[in-house]
Amino acid sequence: AMLFFFTSVLNPMSAFAVETATSQAAAPTQQSLLIQSPSTTEPQQEEVPVVEEAWNLVNKYYIDRTFNNQNWDDVKTKALEEAKKSNFDNDQSMKIVNNMIKSLDDRYTRVLDAQQYAAIQKFDLIGVGVTLMPNAQKDIIVGSPPIEGSASAKAGLKVGDFVTAVNGQPTRGRNAFDIIDQISEDPNAKTVTFSILRKTAKPSLDSLGDENSAQSFDVTMERQTMKVKDPVEYRISERRKDGTIVGYVRITEFNSLVNSSLQKALQELKREGANAYVLDLRFNTGGAFQSAVEIAGMFLRDRVATYVVDSNQVELPFRTPKMQDLAVEPDKPMVIFLDEMSASASEVLASSLHDNCRAVTMGNLSFGKGKIQAVYGLKNGAGLILTVAKYITPNGDEIQGKGIKPDVELSMVPIYVPVFGTADTSKIDFKDVSRRLDPKSCQVPPDRVTATAADSAITL
Repeated sequence: AMLFFFTSVLNPMSAFAVETATSQAAAPTQQSLLIQSPSTTEPQQEEVPVVEEAWNLVNKYYIDRTFNNQNWDDVKTKALEEAKKSNFDNDQSMKIVNNMIKSLDDRYTRVLDAQQYAAIQKFDLIGVGVTLMPNAQKDIIVGSPPIEGSASAKAGLKVGDFVTAVNGQPTRGRNAFDIIDQISEDPNAKTVTFSILRKTAKPSLDSLGDENSAQSFDVTMERQTMKVKDPVEYRISERRKDGTIVGYVRITEFNSLVNSSLQKALQELKREGANAYVLDLRFNTGGAFQSAVEIAGMFLRDRVATYVVDSNQVELPFRTPKMQDLAVEPDKPMVIFLDEMSASASEVLASSLHDNCRAVTMGNLSFGKGKIQAVYGLKNGAGLILTVAKYITPNGDEIQGKGIKPDVELSMVPIYVPVFGTADTSKIDFKDVSRRLDPKSCQVPPDRVTATAADSAITL
């Protein structure tokens, strides 16, 4: 499993959520990750066949509870009978898993081989390749096998290990956002240290109180996020005669470096005198969901960035922090460029800033990717992507299949991937933008629900 988290109001999940924006014809498959909820069960037992392991994940977390109008128990029986004929051979078992997943007839739900699963590491915000999740007692544990070849695998972390501290700071009583924020305080750190408590014997009456039934140790691991390409480009695009200085920022994807890189870009543009901003999300097909939420927090205090809706139609709000320094002053006008390839996390960020009266959208209708996938690691090193939820905007609008209609349609905004340095911001009337964002013209929507995203499972 990998990255992201939801609270217990959603179906319990471990892994990270991915929203794949794939066009009908082409195949730009950026992953858009999300936050998943803590599991209320113990990690998979080693003796469970991979066919049953995959079936269990679908049974617990898949959003369509009819399973494409199938009797899911019958599917399990037939799959296990077929796997048993080959003595649960791994290759044959994975073929059975593939057929089982294909029977759901969901273009976004699919199986990843070990190489594909490892490739998703570029969205790993911590960079050590292991899923952390709260157990039933809300202790943080290793929830799935480490990615093969990752720092956590080399360190020997195992499913069920208790992570009692991260960089010396106890994890008890903390949630996923707390841990992510802690690491983000030093985004360029090359290592991270976990304090591990590992049971060395199966629980029994004889082992109660036995100090030898568990061992504790620290592991310091090298973070692997430094190999990811910087997704942020920026410059002063205009210095107008009326004193408007336009800071232009392009985000190409929401990967593990986007938050720190965008912070630096905004600081530099501010230092150069920018007093109006353009955030270019054209051809950005997605990335880490929580990065989109955290970026919204650079511009908004204590606002709902988006709602996530699970298979039981429970809405969970993801809010921006109450207390933090904003990267851009609230009175500075901001525009977001969108096109047909702006999808998933891009649409989360755009709708968050738009609906909360912080930015005006311009360009073309966005892609319309509002389904949320979670990525789960299987014990054989493969992965499973499942559709587990959907998101809706702060205004209560669904994005899936509809997209975001821009406030201002601009034919000058090309639908092809923009070449940095050629983006034209001269047609933007920032006085009109300011009028549109004024409280007299734009009303922030009331909260739909009051619960917040707290207890979380995370993949690091």
